[in-house]
Amino acid sequence: MIALHPVLEILGTHDFGLWPVADPGTYGFLPLSGRLGAAEVGTAVMRVAECNSVDPADGHHPRGSADPLGSFLHGLLTVEDLFAPGGLRVTDTATGVTLLPGCCNGLDERRDWFEVLDGDGWAGFGHDPSPLAERVGDAVRLTVDTDRADSPVIYLPVTELRRLLADAERDLTDFHRLAAEWTTRYVPGHATAVADALARALALPG
Repeated sequence: MIALHPVLEILGTHDFGLWPVADPGTYGFLPLSGRLGAAEVGTAVMRVAECNSVDPADGHHPRGSADPLGSFLHGLLTVEDLFAPGGLRVTDTATGVTLLPGCCNGLDERRDWFEVLDGDGWAGFGHDPSPLAERVGDAVRLTVDTDRADSPVIYLPVTELRRLLADAERDLTDFHRLAAEWTTRYVPGHATAVADALARALALPG
């Protein structure tokens, strides 16, 4: 069985105190869906805001707020091209082989999976590791790390990948709905703006 989930790269919570977060330890990936608890949603919002922080001396953005919450959210609410690190995690539950997004890959780049199905027939998803998806006839071959000569691979039918990608979009939509509800409780003064920013960071339809 093949499992595919949209995941957000998490580096740890670093004693974060602006709202409740779930401490994942150090480095890892948080699957995004409508089934997360409030602390897990808080971790995801924290990470996306953290990734889009701006230098207070940067003249390209309006001056941030003096209060800790407004200052932390400043980049998220002012940066035009937002970034959510991560992508799609694919696991062959029969073999235990897992393909993870590499460094510098974003959740917005999940659209590149459709290049594999309907475009050039291949797409890469970051580096260290360097995962690659290639169409081979009616199947897709996923190489976990092209920098390794002995890299594990996963094969799945094109029709199954299409279904899994549709499921991933529903997971992200459900997560965003949950996160929008979360904002009204934990950042009520910025609720609409934060929810809108998260939708852009996740490249969800407007």
